[in-house]
Amino acid sequence: MEAILRVMPLHAITEVYGTEGLSRRLDLELPPTGRAAVASAARWAAELHRDQRRTREPYLNHPLRVTIRMLSRYRVTDPDVLVAGLLHDAVEDQPVTVADIASRHNERAARLVAAVTVPPRPPGADRVDHYVTHLAGPLAGEPWARVIKLSDFTDNGVGLIHSTGPLVRRSARKYEAALPILRDLLDRADTPLAPDVKTHIHRQLDLARERFTAILTG
Repeated sequence: MEAILRVMPLHAITEVYGTEGLSRRLDLELPPTGRAAVASAARWAAELHRDQRRTREPYLNHPLRVTIRMLSRYRVTDPDVLVAGLLHDAVEDQPVTVADIASRHNERAARLVAAVTVPPRPPGADRVDHYVTHLAGPLAGEPWARVIKLSDFTDNGVGLIHSTGPLVRRSARKYEAALPILRDLLDRADTPLAPDVKTHIHRQLDLARERFTAILTG
């Protein structure tokens, strides 16, 4: 099974083996350095998201895929970035603060989570404008947070085709508006990804755009 998990696409692992398969894939990908910290964050994420679901799956699958993608596709081995990937939705979705993450892990991981956390939308503010403004703000000064957001967006955007329900079209409109900003963030010289990884992510953003178009015109 391990040989299969190493080569399966992440959404295929999700469909066939579920959360257990994704957790095992994460364990297989982890480098020795920082392994204990990342494993601790994975356990905390499992606890925080235990009762949450997305449209067709346990919510935990999402931060697992975000983190595995950074390991396997983006070649990220920095434990703080991986910890932040696992906890990137903790502040938005749970009664967890950035200070809690700093206390349990460290200030840098907490700062990265803060940078990718979309703040509460003010009353009357347009939901798409609010999201896009956030992307253009905190991420500008946090290169590693851009990497987390790109993996998060890939999972949400490319993976949107796997979702159903009335929110799919709304999400497609929001994500489509974000594409130009994400491409700009990706192409910045200080975004810490190899050129071939950036090319791969651009292809993923192209695929996301095709899927948004299909959803919005279908």
